[in-house]
Amino acid sequence: MTTASRSPARRRVLDTAARLFYAEGIHTVGIDRIIAEAGVAKATFYHHFPAKEALVCAYLTEQSELQRAAAQGLRASDAAPLDKIFTVFEVIGEMGCGPGFRGCAFLNAAAEYADPGHPVRVVISAHRRWFRDLLCELLTDARHPDAERTADLLVVLRDGLTVGSYLDDAEAIRAAIRTTVTRALGLAPTSAGPSASGLVQFANERPECGT
Repeated sequence: MTTASRSPARRRVLDTAARLFYAEGIHTVGIDRIIAEAGVAKATFYHHFPAKEALVCAYLTEQSELQRAAAQGLRASDAAPLDKIFTVFEVIGEMGCGPGFRGCAFLNAAAEYADPGHPVRVVISAHRRWFRDLLCELLTDARHPDAERTADLLVVLRDGLTVGSYLDDAEAIRAAIRTTVTRALGLAPTSAGPSASGLVQFANERPECGT
């Protein structure tokens, strides 16, 4: 980590941007407002972020890194691979019921950047590939007979959960998660829940700005 990346001023700018971008949207929040609320000089802002695009990429990159760190802790747990998948979706449901939830930070950002080749969309695509690969690895560990296609299906399910939790009845969606994931996995219905220790660990490490 460089000295610049450890700068308290940079940290304030990034924290302020993360809060405002997630709560209000990226294009609606101007640089001057971020500078004012972060309490930094304009020159200091541009020293760390030459343009707003760089700030948006840094914001999304950090959100991805937070999720990857949380997933690493989950992967290292003793829970069975399928329990880990259930844990991921239970935590998404929990977050969807939380105050201030506005859906997925990555889907929200993608909606504001139409060009798939834009640097912001490149960060989003990399995160989505990572999440899909995580699911595929867990399915492979569980010896699922169709890990690739099921991972794709689970990504679609995850997208729907985050959108539905914001737009509809989050508690109802949360209550249906286990049944829905069970069907997506092609498993027989069961009343057993995911590993409690895995759920607690992943929940404690989850990022603050949505999945």
